[in-house]
Amino acid sequence: MIKTDLIIIGAGPTGLFTVFEAGLLGMKCHLVDSLTKPGGQCVEIYPNKPIYDIPAHPEILAGKLVDNLLDQIKPFSPNFSLGEIAEELDKKDDHFVLKTNKGTEIHGKVIVIAGGLGNFEPRKPSIEGLDKFENRGVQYSIIEKEKFKNKNVIIAGGGDSALDWTIELSKICNISLIHRRNEFRGANSSVKSVQELKDKGIVDVITPAQVVELFGEKKLESINVKSGEKIINMQADFFIPLFGLVPKMNIFKNWGLEIEKNAIVVNNSLDYQTNIKGVYAVGDINTYPGKLKLILSGFHEAAVMCHSAYQLINPGKKNILKYTTVSGINGFDGSIKKPAKTDIGTIN
Repeated sequence: MIKTDLIIIGAGPTGLFTVFEAGLLGMKCHLVDSLTKPGGQCVEIYPNKPIYDIPAHPEILAGKLVDNLLDQIKPFSPNFSLGEIAEELDKKDDHFVLKTNKGTEIHGKVIVIAGGLGNFEPRKPSIEGLDKFENRGVQYSIIEKEKFKNKNVIIAGGGDSALDWTIELSKICNISLIHRRNEFRGANSSVKSVQELKDKGIVDVITPAQVVELFGEKKLESINVKSGEKIINMQADFFIPLFGLVPKMNIFKNWGLEIEKNAIVVNNSLDYQTNIKGVYAVGDINTYPGKLKLILSGFHEAAVMCHSAYQLINPGKKNILKYTTVSGINGFDGSIKKPAKTDIGTIN
């Protein structure tokens, strides 16, 4: 059994920043995420994609943003249950009990849902026998790109993720991009880059086309691609369909939370609390009038939510807002960061 103050469901950027804000108030956090590493979509889908709207960062890679957030929360020593899905939620007298699909039981005084799109699954193409090759050549995300070095890789998709990974992997492997339409949905700059790689003979782009059949014994060996009436057989060590993610919100409905259009309804006029007292939702997973699905919006919601959670955990105890420029950071690990003292001068 694990005990903590805040149980945070989702270890993406908003969930990680929640740890920092909670730590400033002396609250301990435990994070649960279905992915095997922190970072959410930023790490799972587009770690090498630049983000331009993070304050003070004209441009920062999604993976680097996550690295920075992990460094920022180190003083508060959060605990993680990664590769686990939150399943059961019960309310006891003065706390919640969360159980995961792997049997982990976590007791916490507040629940914070920061799950982005919710428990999500990859959108899989309809190809007979696809599951036979999963983890044996077929995969739906790219974590360690070095495993593709000098391999034959087929990517299917027409969005940013498919285009970005085609560009990135073209540096280390023999890569082909398959899309069912001639038009791509990604950024114009990415489309232009792929076109240039195609013109140079570095990337093979086949449109309109789709993968219809997979072949192999112990692992994937080749695929059939249908383009018009023509069938093309291509050698393939890896087939990576990047068709996006499908959010799974059923679990939150089962908990009794109010859901609207695959998002959790919260009270944004106060503290981003749901219809259940002590259960909050922050980041892309929540909805309210005027909601903007931006990382910086999630950061703001996390800060406001933590101050409300503090009052729930410490009823009647007054908390005075202190700026870190004045108070510094006192971490749970014993580390202390104090702001530098400024010189006091006089004007004659």
